Amino acid sequence: MTIKRETRAAKSGAMASILSAAQGLHQSGVIDKATMRDYEALCLTPVPDYTSADVVRLRNKTKVSQNLFARRLNVSPSTVHQWESGQKRPSKLAAKLLSVVEKHGIAVLD
Repeated sequence: MTIKRETRAAKSGAMASILSAAQGLHQSGVIDKATMRDYEALCLTPVPDYTSADVVRLRNKTKVSQNLFARRLNVSPSTVHQWESGQKRPSKLAAKLLSVVEKHGIAVLD
């Protein structure tokens, strides 16, 4: 049986590797179709551009302090403060992680 996959390119080399591994697991029957769709959405969806207000909104939605938010994202509390104050913007990798938190909640990072 041939499995039709999306032909869009992954947004980065790391995402392409993750998607390739997931496709292999799917073909082996280790992960189901729904999980494969989640991997495709994660790897193929454009990375959102988070503003300082977006980061504040997301952190408030998760009901955690800057310190705990930083710890879960594996960044320093100073970085979260700089994102929220507009001094810096999240990198593409951090923005991708923020989008995962926005979609699935902070508990997904535990």
